[in-house]
Amino acid sequence: MPDTAPPSGPTVITLGCRLNTYESEVMRRHALEAGLREAVIINTCAVTSEAVRGARQAIRRAAKDNPGAPILVTGCAAQIDPGAFAAMPEVTRVIGNHEKMQAETWAPLELLGGEEKVRVNDIMSVRETAAHLIDGMDGRARAYVQVQNGCDHRCTFCIIPYGRGNSRSVPAGEVVAQVRRLVETGHYEVVLTGVDLTSWGADLPGAPQLGNLVQRILKLVPELRQLRISSIDAIEMDEALIEALGEARVAPYLHLSLQHGDDLILKRMKRRHGRDQAIQLTERLRAVRPDIALGADIIAGFPTETEAHFENSVRMVEECGLSFLHAFPYSPRPGTPAAKMPQVAKPLVKDRAARLRAAGDAALVRHFTRHVGETRNALLERGLAARLPDFTPVRLSAPAGEGGQVLPVRITGHDGKQLLGTHLP
Repeated sequence: MPDTAPPSGPTVITLGCRLNTYESEVMRRHALEAGLREAVIINTCAVTSEAVRGARQAIRRAAKDNPGAPILVTGCAAQIDPGAFAAMPEVTRVIGNHEKMQAETWAPLELLGGEEKVRVNDIMSVRETAAHLIDGMDGRARAYVQVQNGCDHRCTFCIIPYGRGNSRSVPAGEVVAQVRRLVETGHYEVVLTGVDLTSWGADLPGAPQLGNLVQRILKLVPELRQLRISSIDAIEMDEALIEALGEARVAPYLHLSLQHGDDLILKRMKRRHGRDQAIQLTERLRAVRPDIALGADIIAGFPTETEAHFENSVRMVEECGLSFLHAFPYSPRPGTPAAKMPQVAKPLVKDRAARLRAAGDAALVRHFTRHVGETRNALLERGLAARLPDFTPVRLSAPAGEGGQVLPVRITGHDGKQLLGTHLP
C-alpha cells in the first residue's frame, strides 16, 4: 500500500522503497515551502512491471480524488519513461529523480507555468548527491540519512540504475554532521540509506568504504544510541563494516540483496557472489553478532530457472538463517538483458513466488517464536507500535507514551505478522 503524507500540506503518494519514502519527505517540504499546498506528488517505482502499473493506477485515482489539483509525477518509473507518463491526461508535470530533490524545482511559476510537461534530464550525467536532512518521519523514534544514490552494477534483471544513475556518495563529514544534528534534536535511532549502500565512498577521495563511515559515526557522535544500516549488497561488505556490527550501538539487523540461491542463476543475473559465499557470510555475521536478524530479497521464476534451481533458493532461507524474506516473482523489464532470455511460464512464476513466500512466512514464525517469553527493550514508534533492536515489530497491549522512548517489554506471543507484548513499568 502506498504511503500518503498528512493533509497539512501537499499530498505525497509514495510507491516503492524506503529511499523513496525519504525523498518524498524532502519533496513534501520543498513543495510546502513553495506554497504548493494543493498539489499531489506521486513518487513512482520501477522495480517491476507491476510497480509501473500501480503508478498509473495511483495517478488516475489521485486525479479522481483531487479534482483540479496539479498532479506531479516523479520517481524511477517517471525517470525511465517520462513520455509514457506525460501522455497521461491527468498528469501536470513529470519530474526527474535528480530534479525532484532540488528546492528550485518546486517554485510554482517554474513548475506549473508554460507548456513544457517533462522536466527530466539525463540521470547518468549526475555526478554528485546532495545531503538532505530529514527528521520526524517516524516521530522521535528514528530519522533517516541518505548517504548514497545510484548504482554502478548492471544486474541483468534490474532497471533501477537507469532511474537512479551511477553511484555517488555524500562525503563523510556531511553525514557525521547530519547524524549529530539528529541526535541533538532528540532522535534515538539514525538509519543510513542508499540505493547501493555498500558502494558508498568509491567515488570519494581515497575511496573509503562503508565500514569506515559507520566507525566514524560511532566515534564522532558518541551520543547516538542506535545506528541502523539498511539494505546492502552482501558481496560488498568490508571488514570494517563486519567489525562494526559487533558494536552494541549498531542495530543487530541487516537486509541482504541475495536475489537467488543457485549459482547458475546468480551468474545469469550477473550477481557477483555465489551460493556458498552467501551462506558463509551469514554464518560469520552471526559469529560477530549472535543476536543479529537477517532479511533478504530473493526472486522466483528468473528466466531459465528450473525446479532444481528454485529449490536451491527455498533451501537458502533456512541455510542462511533468514528471518525476514522479501520474495517476489520475476518481472521482465524492457531494456534489460534478462527480458531477452527464455522466460519461465507466468503461472509457474506465480506458483514459485507463492511457495517462496510460504518458506519466508515459516521462517518469520520461527523467528517470532524464539522471542516469546523474553523481556526486551523496544523502541516505541507511535501508538501501540514498537520495534526490537533487530527490527522485529511488536504490538503493545496498551498505549505506553510518545514515540521515541525505549521501553522494557515482555513478549507474550505473536499473531504471525508481529510480536505481541506488554510494557513493563
